[in-house]
Amino acid sequence: MVKQIKSFFPLAFAAVLGSAISLGAYKYFEGEEKAIHLKEATPTAYTQYIDNNKNTPNIPADFSFAAEKATPGVVHIRSTIEAGSTSSSRRMEIPEQFRDFFGDDFFGGGPRGKQQATGSGVIISDDGYIVTNNHVVDEADNVEVTLYDKRSYKGKIIGTDPNTDLALIKIEEKNLPHLALANSDDAKVGQWVLAVGNPFNLTSTVTAGIISAKGRNINILQRKENDKNSAPIESFIQTDAAVNPGNSGGALINLNGDLIGINTAIASSTGQFAGYSFAVPASIVRKVVDDLSKFGTVQRGYLGININDVNSEIVKEKNLKVYSGIYISGFSENSAAKDAGIKEGDVIVQIDGLKVRSVPELQEQIARHRPGDKVKILINRSGIEKEVLITLKNRDGSVDVIKKEKTEANNSLGADFSDLSDRDKKQYKLEGGVRVNKVYAGGKIREFTDMKEGFIINKVDDTNVRSVKDLNQLLASKKGGVMLKGTYPGSTKTYIYGVDY
Repeated sequence: MVKQIKSFFPLAFAAVLGSAISLGAYKYFEGEEKAIHLKEATPTAYTQYIDNNKNTPNIPADFSFAAEKATPGVVHIRSTIEAGSTSSSRRMEIPEQFRDFFGDDFFGGGPRGKQQATGSGVIISDDGYIVTNNHVVDEADNVEVTLYDKRSYKGKIIGTDPNTDLALIKIEEKNLPHLALANSDDAKVGQWVLAVGNPFNLTSTVTAGIISAKGRNINILQRKENDKNSAPIESFIQTDAAVNPGNSGGALINLNGDLIGINTAIASSTGQFAGYSFAVPASIVRKVVDDLSKFGTVQRGYLGININDVNSEIVKEKNLKVYSGIYISGFSENSAAKDAGIKEGDVIVQIDGLKVRSVPELQEQIARHRPGDKVKILINRSGIEKEVLITLKNRDGSVDVIKKEKTEANNSLGADFSDLSDRDKKQYKLEGGVRVNKVYAGGKIREFTDMKEGFIINKVDDTNVRSVKDLNQLLASKKGGVMLKGTYPGSTKTYIYGVDY
C-alpha cells in the first residue's frame, strides 16, 4: 500500500510496490501453526575479501559469493483479487495525492476484472515459510509463489502485521533453499549490502550498495484511528542499493549472503529508485514471523510511556544531565514502566545493554519482546544512572499472550473481530461488545455495507452481543439476513447494517 511520508526528504515517498496494490479477501488463520525453525547466520565467510593486516578492509572484488548463495532463496510473488470486488471502494482508501501514481487502468482491473500485484519474498525455512511485505499480499484472494527454478506454488497467508509491514506465507514443499537470519544489530553504517528481488518483474535481480543509516523513521506506517492494534514500528535500515517496484518483500543481505532486512520502501518523486531504500531489520523480522507462526498475531510488549528524542532544546528546557537518549514525558494507563519505578523526566540510555539514541531505536528493541518479558532499562535521572527491570505488558495492560481466535464470524462476514477490553468498556460506557478491527474485500460486510473499521457491534437483530463468542453463537443460529447494530467510538448515534447472511 502507498503511505504518505511527511517531512523526511523533499521527495514524495512511496512504499515499494509491485505492478499494483494487492487486494482481495483475507485468508483466515486456521489454527496454531508449528514453530518455525529459523536458520541462524554463521560467522562471515567472505574473509577472503578482507585484509586483516591493514586498518581498512579492501573493497570486494565482486559480490558473487553472496549473490549465488542468496538468490535461490528469494521468490517472486503474485497476489490476485478475483473479479467481483468493488474497485471503486478501494480507490477511496488510497490518498488522493497518490492515485495518479497508479493510473486509471489499475482501478479498472486486469484480465476479466482481476486486480494483481507482484513483489518478492524470502524463504526462511526448508519447509516453505516465506516472509514478505504486508502490502504485497494484504487481502489477496490468491497468492502465487514462483521459485528461482521456476516451480510455482499456491501460497497460504499465515498472518500479517501492518505495524511492521511484514507478512508470513507458506507453500507446501520440502528441502527448499533458504536464507539464514543475521543479527541486524551487527550491521554497520558503511557496510556493503546487496538487495535481491524481482523489480519490474525481472527475476532474481541483484543490486549493491552500502548501509547509509540505521534506525530510520520515515512515517510511512501511519497509525489508524480507533484501532487499538495500530502501533506502527519503524526502525528501517537505509541503503543506497537500487530498489524498485517489485523488490517489495525481497532480501537485503550482507556479503555472507545472510538476511539482514526485508526491502520495504523507497524515497522517490517518480515511484522509481532515487537514491535511498529502506528495509525492516532482521531483528524485527525474526520476532514477527515467530509470533505469526505460533499465535497468528504479533505479541507486542509495551513500556507504557510517552517519549521524545533528547535534543538540545529538551536538554536546556528540562536541565538534563545527558545529551542523548529518550526523554520520558508521561505514562499511559497501567504503565509497565511506571509500575517498575520509572519517573517522568527520566532519560532512557540503554535497553538490555544496547545504547538507544532515538525513539525508533527504542521501538526496535522493545518490538523484540512479548508481554511478560523482562527488559533491563538503564536510565539517567538527574545525572545519576540507574538500572530498572521492567516486565512488559500487552495493549490491555496485562502480561497475557493475546492469541488470535479462530471464529466462524471471521470466516462468514469477512472481518477481523475482538472483544472490547475492560478499558474500552469503561471509556465508551458499554457493558460489552465486539470491535470490528478490519473489514476485508470479498467478505459479506464489504459486499453489503459501508461499515468502517472501528465499529462496535452491540446487537445482532435485537439480541445483545458482549463478546466474539456471543456473535458466533448468534450467527450460527441465523439464516438469511441479519442486522448488525452498534456505534463508533466517540459517537452517540446508533448505526444499523443489514447483511445477507
